[in-house]
Amino acid sequence: QFLFRTLPFSCLVDLVDAWRKVEWNQGEMVNTLKAFKIRNDKVKELNLLLCGPIGAGKSSIINTINSIFKEKISVGFLKMIPSCKPKSFHKRQVENGKDGFLPLVLNDTMGLEIDQSKGVHTDDIITALKGHIKNGYTFHPKTPIDENSPHYRENPSLSDRMHCLVYVIPANKIPLMEDKDFQKLKTIRDAAYRMDSNLTHVILMTKVDETCTLTNKDLRHVYNSKIIKDKMHKCQRALGVKMNCIFPVKNYHEETEINENVNCLMLHALTRIVRWADEYVDKCSNN
Repeated sequence: QFLFRTLPFSCLVDLVDAWRKVEWNQGEMVNTLKAFKIRNDKVKELNLLLCGPIGAGKSSIINTINSIFKEKISVGFLKMIPSCKPKSFHKRQVENGKDGFLPLVLNDTMGLEIDQSKGVHTDDIITALKGHIKNGYTFHPKTPIDENSPHYRENPSLSDRMHCLVYVIPANKIPLMEDKDFQKLKTIRDAAYRMDSNLTHVILMTKVDETCTLTNKDLRHVYNSKIIKDKMHKCQRALGVKMNCIFPVKNYHEETEINENVNCLMLHALTRIVRWADEYVDKCSNN
């Protein structure tokens, strides 16, 4: 309460009661993920598929997660300038901070664009979800992968499939986004649901510090911010993703040192994503 009184009036008008509890000590969440084991011993890694608009922060999410476990800022996967957009399907492992990796793979994709002739083809996202696309495949906006491609996997196993679909949406652009901006994401959502209604869909809402004065001053106020909650509701209405599957996060961008508040927001999301992905694998194994 005392902390709230130090905020200017312009921040206080956007302040609401916290509606979600976050553990602001990263230790337990880090240890939980380091000790995590997939219930199905035939599946060695959980595959998370990241998709979203160009500039949403997909690559930065990968760097941020690796930074948390390496305990130092990671720039292992550099963001490309617009003229050099990443166009390949990349599988990125997460280091456990020692000499190995977590049983978790973050799969990065080419960014989405409104123009149907630009950005990743929505069919490629669905094909990747099914496990047909091999690492290193180059996306072609106008022509999705087919069975004749050397990067096409004919008979994917459960280990090859994606175990959670993660939409990455920049919070600071949501006020400018119209139905047409969400259309490709909706197409992917509908096709993914038809493919497998058990697959969990999650939204990582990035750049929350650029969206609200409250969160810019202190990330711990993210779940006290009316502005952030309104943006989460807009994502929920646009894509039909449940509110408890939408997570506001901040990626490392200008920082040269790690920050526990940044880490805790990402870990809060990641621990739940991993649990849901594991439950999905377990459910598929028992069918």
